[in-house]
Amino acid sequence: MDSFSPESACVGSRPLLGVVDYGMGNLRSVEKALTFVGAAPRRVAHPDDLSDLAALVLPGVGAFGDCASRLAQTGLWNPLREWVNRGRPFLGICLGYQLLFEESAESPGVAGLGLIPGKVVRFPKSVGKVPQIGWNSIRILRESEFTRGIQTGDFVYFVHSYFPVPSDPDWIALETEYGVAFASGVCRGALFAVQFHPEKSQRVGLQFLTNFVEVAARCEATTQSTP
Repeated sequence: MDSFSPESACVGSRPLLGVVDYGMGNLRSVEKALTFVGAAPRRVAHPDDLSDLAALVLPGVGAFGDCASRLAQTGLWNPLREWVNRGRPFLGICLGYQLLFEESAESPGVAGLGLIPGKVVRFPKSVGKVPQIGWNSIRILRESEFTRGIQTGDFVYFVHSYFPVPSDPDWIALETEYGVAFASGVCRGALFAVQFHPEKSQRVGLQFLTNFVEVAARCEATTQSTP
C-alpha cells in the first residue's frame, strides 16, 4: 500500500480500478460495466495488487460468512480497511456493501470489516416474498458527487434477503422501500456502497459507475499534483 505510484494509476486516460477477487460473485459483468464507463478494471487477489490502483471495487454474491472467510484468506482484509481509512476511492456492491459493517444476522459470530458502524439484518417475515429480486426505486436522502445525474424515483436492480442498518443515519445516502424502508446506499468521503447491482441496472446503474470512475480520476489527478 505504501508504494502507491499515482503515475501508474491509469491505462492511457482510463483510471485503473481494482476489482477485488475472492472467488465469489460474477466479476465479469462488473468489469464489463466499468470498462464501458471509462475505467480500466483489473482483478485484485493479493495485497501486492493494490500498489498502482486509483480506486477499489468490492463486489459480492453469496453468504456473509463465506465471503468474509474467503476475503480474509486472500490477505486483503486489513489492506482493504487501510485503503478505506486513508480516504481512497472505494465502491462496495451488494454483499460487498454488507461486508463493510460490523456483523450480519446471516452469519452470527462472524465479524465484518467494521468500517461502517451498524449491522446487517434480514427482511422481516411481514415483507412477504424474500429475497427481493428485481427492480425497485431509490430515494436520494443526501446528494453527492456519486448521485450526479440520478433522481429520486429512478429504478435499480436488487437481489438480496438482508440489508444493512447503519448506527449513524448520517451515512445513509439512498433509501428504498420493500415492506420496510432500508438503506440502499451509503457514502462518506470517497466511499460509496450500494445494496443493488449497478452493473445490472442499465442507464441508472451506469450513471452511478460513471460518477464513481470520475471521482477516482479526480482523486488520482489531485494526488499527482501534490508535491
